[in-house]
Amino acid sequence: MEENNSALSSKSSQYSGFLTKFLLAIFLVAVALGSFYFFPWKDIKWGKVELSPSQTITVVGTAKTREKNRIATFSVGVSYVSDNKDEAVSLVNKKVDEIVTSLIKFGIDKSDIKTENLSVYQQEEQYWEEGRQKTRPGQWRVSNSISIVLRDVDKASDLTSLLAKSGATNVYGPNFSLEDTKEAEASILKDAIDDARKKAEGIASSFGRKLGDVISISETGTPVYYPVYREGLGGGGGGGAPVEPGSATVYKSVTVVFELD
Repeated sequence: MEENNSALSSKSSQYSGFLTKFLLAIFLVAVALGSFYFFPWKDIKWGKVELSPSQTITVVGTAKTREKNRIATFSVGVSYVSDNKDEAVSLVNKKVDEIVTSLIKFGIDKSDIKTENLSVYQQEEQYWEEGRQKTRPGQWRVSNSISIVLRDVDKASDLTSLLAKSGATNVYGPNFSLEDTKEAEASILKDAIDDARKKAEGIASSFGRKLGDVISISETGTPVYYPVYREGLGGGGGGGAPVEPGSATVYKSVTVVFELD
């Protein structure tokens, strides 16, 4: 009996201790919540974290170079008018074939000879009948033109003479150009960037600052080049006069953003 009373007493003591701790925990939580609620938060001067943006300078650099023109282009046309369409087509095709054959013998690659325009057109004739103006089908006009690319510009004068004697009714050229400016652009890209750096250094120095790292580099617009064009034989005039390929000026521009120290 005494053992039972002792066990009950021990359990009662444990329960009392647990209850005391539980009530103490509730009290502390209540105090904390009350302090949080009644704390004068509005009177606190809160600071803020800001990241200062880096200071930069943006400039455009340019560079140019002159390159000898590397190709010459020509346009050659043949036209014929006849009452008979088949006759006109046959004569024009025959003459164009003869010109193409002579071009290949001259050294022009077939891939550099291209048909530009083929036209078969029946003209209309006007006439009067019983005091009224009328129209009726007239003669057939047939024309064919080809473009030619000459890759050895030193032979431009010789090709000009050949085309003048070919029997073509229209010859235009030579028009000189670089054809591809990529190599020239690559050769002056560094010069354009150096030009941008010099400009940026001058501006930064005027404010007592120095240039830092390069943030970005981008090409500005598209490359520009100015070739020399020469037209020689419009309308099939005489040829054989000396022609010079001349040169083209290639311009390159870049936009560079530098960080300021």
